[in-house]
Amino acid sequence: MLHMFCMARAKILTKWADLIEQNIEEIAALDTIDAGKLYSFCKAFDIPGVASTIRYYAGAADKIHGEVLKPARELHAYTLMEPIGVVGHIIPWNFPSTMFATKVAPSLAAGCTMVLKPAEQTPLSALFYAHLAKEAGIPDGVLNVVPGFGQTAGAAISSHMDIDKVSFTGSTEVGREVMISAARSNLKPVSLELGGKSPILIFDDADVDKAAELALLGILFNKGEICVAGSRVFVQEGIYDEFEKKLVEKAKAWIVGDPFDPKVQQGPQEDMLIVQDEIFGPVMSLMKFKTIEEAIKSANNTRYGLAAGIVTKNLDIANTVSRSIRAGIIWINCYFAFGNDIPYGGYKMSGFGRDFGLESLHKYLQVKSVVTPIYNSPWL
Repeated sequence: MLHMFCMARAKILTKWADLIEQNIEEIAALDTIDAGKLYSFCKAFDIPGVASTIRYYAGAADKIHGEVLKPARELHAYTLMEPIGVVGHIIPWNFPSTMFATKVAPSLAAGCTMVLKPAEQTPLSALFYAHLAKEAGIPDGVLNVVPGFGQTAGAAISSHMDIDKVSFTGSTEVGREVMISAARSNLKPVSLELGGKSPILIFDDADVDKAAELALLGILFNKGEICVAGSRVFVQEGIYDEFEKKLVEKAKAWIVGDPFDPKVQQGPQEDMLIVQDEIFGPVMSLMKFKTIEEAIKSANNTRYGLAAGIVTKNLDIANTVSRSIRAGIIWINCYFAFGNDIPYGGYKMSGFGRDFGLESLHKYLQVKSVVTPIYNSPWL
């Protein structure tokens, strides 16, 4: 019977994804109006990504199971994976559609009900997704979208005694308040995806042209949308001058419109605010390093640990550095490489818990152990 419910859940989620694709123009327009995002980008990437994420977790909905255990005593034991209950989701303004799907799809696949608060600046697409969810067959009361301000609606979700878990994406400061409210209420578990100050490490064997493109990609995407963008760029001193020249050339070629004259701040100190604090804007700190050890130390010299990039042709360097940086995702010779099956989340003050992948599904489940004696056991 339980498996039949899971299969029905998967079927409804798949139908929901179909409806989203059928209404892609309207949803893209809503995010454009609400968030100021490019309509073409929303239509080509954000909204198709929503449908893809929902289908990914639809495929996982009927594959949730525990395991049979082998106790040391003469007992028969197994585990169940059960929905955690009512989930409170609080999502930010910068990717309203992507964040909606990232939170809602795995928690629905897990069998949870939920209350979602979109950012007060960008509620429209979340409301429309809920409308399509009802058309797809998701029962009333399962997915509830409640627009409002963080101080009221967000605080109510974090502190509500009947909400069993909170999943929050936003700033470190607000994430701390969410944890306090959760602890003071019913001690509900919390997962947090918070700020970032992500480094890009460029070694002297790197393709300078490609390295400049990756660094510039990071800074352009950080124009007010992405906190993981590589605003700290560390370049090995052997190619530093060549890299700086190439970076400025590409910046002038890529950016069209207002007069643009990129400036490179020479040698910022690592304890400066521009290097340590999260910045939503086209700002880059460009610094030198000599050795691998120095690069690793500099990359880890931040309270954040969301992401990092490594540009090198040397596999040993890539493996050594990727294992040494305290961040939730490491991109080697690429940047912003996301996928539904790739867990994403932070270390340190970038939070804990993972979005995407089966790890995201599991955070909306809890483990129950079931134990029964093996009869005629001398132990009992």
